[in-house]
Order: sequence, then C-alpha cells, then structure tokens
Amino acid sequence: MVLAVGMELTADERAELRALVNSPDVAATVATRARILMWSAEGRAKKEIAELAGVSRPTVDLWLSRYAADGVGGLLDRPRGGGREQVPVRVRARILAASRTSPPIETGLSHWSSREMAAWITRVEGVSVSHHYVAKLWRDNGLRPHRQGTFKLSKDPEFADKVADIVGLYLDPPGGAVVLSVDEKTQIQALDRTQPLLPITFDASEQRTHDYRRHGITNLFAALDVATGEVYGECHPVRDGANFLAFLKKAVKPHAGKNVHVVLDNLSIHGTPEVMAWLEANPHVRFHHTPKGSSWINQIEIWFGIITRQAIRRGTFTSVKVLIGQIRDYINHWNAKAKPFIWTATAEEILAKVRVVQASVKKLLNNNAK
Repeated sequence: MVLAVGMELTADERAELRALVNSPDVAATVATRARILMWSAEGRAKKEIAELAGVSRPTVDLWLSRYAADGVGGLLDRPRGGGREQVPVRVRARILAASRTSPPIETGLSHWSSREMAAWITRVEGVSVSHHYVAKLWRDNGLRPHRQGTFKLSKDPEFADKVADIVGLYLDPPGGAVVLSVDEKTQIQALDRTQPLLPITFDASEQRTHDYRRHGITNLFAALDVATGEVYGECHPVRDGANFLAFLKKAVKPHAGKNVHVVLDNLSIHGTPEVMAWLEANPHVRFHHTPKGSSWINQIEIWFGIITRQAIRRGTFTSVKVLIGQIRDYINHWNAKAKPFIWTATAEEILAKVRVVQASVKKLLNNNAK
C-alpha cells in the first residue's frame, strides 16, 4: 500500500521522524527516508519530493509503503541474504595439490589453465568452482602452471671451480686487468617481409606480414668489456677458427700492455692449434672457459638477448649487407651510452641453488622409479 500525499501524522509520529532527521547517530540514507515521510505529510507532490530527496519517483513510493506497513522500523535497511558458501577446504587443497603436478593422462592436457582446472575439479569433486577462484588461488600461492621455464644441470666435473673462477672475475677482477666476455651469435637471418610494414598509427600497432623471404645469414662475433659495458663486434659469413682468431686479435688490441682475461665457452673453434699457438705467444691473454652447458654465466649472452629484442627480431632486411649494417649501427648506439652489467650473485649462492635443483631432480627420479 502506498500512502497518499498529505497523509496525517500524529504528534508522536512527527516527533519520531524529526528525531531521525536530526540525530547524528542515524545514517544519512535513513534521515532522507524520514524527510520523505515528513514532506509527504506536508502535502508536497511525489515528483517534488523525489527532486528534493535526490531519488526516483518509485523510491518515494517504496518508503511510503514501507512506513505504512512497518512504521519507523520500515525505514531501516533490511538484513541482506547470507554470504555465498565458501569452497570447502578439501577442494581448495585438491586444487593446490593438482596444480603442482601434470594433468591426469586421460585429460590429454600438457598443462593446467584456470578454466581447465575449474572444469576438472567440478567434475571429480562435484563442487562447482569458477576459473576466477582458481586464478586467485594461484596468485595467492605464487603458482603459475600456465607458464614454463627451462633449466639445465651442467655435468662438467669442474663446474664448481669454473663458476668460482668466472664469478671471481666479475666481482673482484685483478687490478689493472681487462675482462672480456666473448661468444658468437650464429645463423642470424636476413629476413625480408613480402609486403611493406604498416607503421604505427593512433589506436593501431605496427603490422607486418607473417610470411617472409630469406636473403642469407651472418655470424656475429662479439666481445663485451665487463668493466665498461662496451661491445666490440664483427660479422663473418662463416664461424671457424680462423675468423675467431682474427676477431680475437682485434678485440684485445686496444688493451695492449694489460693482462686480458677472456671468458668464453668450450666450442672447438676456441681451441684450434692456431688459437693455442697465439695464446702461447701472448701470455698476457688468458682464457677462462665456462662450465659445459652453462652459457648463462657468460655476460655477452645477456647482450645477445638485448640486441635480438631491440634490433634483429622485428627487423626487416633486404640483404645480408643491410642486416650487418644495422648490427653495426646498433653496436655504435650501444657504445655511445654503454653501462656495465652489475653481477651480484656470488659463487657460493650459485652453487647453493644448483644443489637445491640437483636434490629436487634426484628426488623426482627416485619417486618415478618406485
């Protein structure tokens, strides 16, 4: 029932409503509802009351009817429904446990997604959960089943000694000596798109065709000065011992009169008879080989990743000559503002992490053998 405009209120009712309006302990929304009742008793039109209260016309009718049915108590907010039932603890534990393992073979999945996990839990547990719940549970527990990383444990018997040797050069290089990080980035392709690139415009990113033409390859020989971050690089059509030796001579030439420590991997071209003979003739140059399968410890690999992202991967090259030109330009650009990479991990910290991974792999193999 909706009260008519100009309704009669007793003196007690008016006093009660006025108390609601003036009380500092009453919510502003409740005070507004009391005003609606008092304005209605004054004979004001519902449209005018709605404008004064800042509400809609149906809202005016709602509070008039609530007051007619329940009195002042009808102006108070009614209790809302109870909260949604929480996901049972056993289901939450099942999700966390399953997230740390591969999906069951019968699913045919290689890894979990939040939607696949939610569907699987609903099927096997008979409890409906949303993929939003699964995703939040993963975030809260630092789980990322949808992502994948890589690892490789070196089997080099001299792993610890080599790590200590190279990390020592990074953290505490010999006084007055130069440390060069050297390697080759091989088979860099000169790829040309079959149609011109569409440049960046407002609300549109750069666009290119998915197909391309190959115009040949080049091999980048590079040496990073660990102390300054500057890079010396050359491109050669072939990666062999002769080209490596020619590059090495040019890389160490600016450091004449200083001891030069070269960090490099165990590739065969780094140990040809010609290279070893040159080392004997130049005792101020010393090689420090990285452990087998551990190129990550060579700082030049960090720089190779940077040049790939910033200059090569998205590049369009109409010939190998154009590709080599861009690599040279990038090296000049890098050296103009070169800064060294700051190596912070000690040999002890690295070896401790490797031992943890070795223990995990051993435990996994033992479990699989049972």
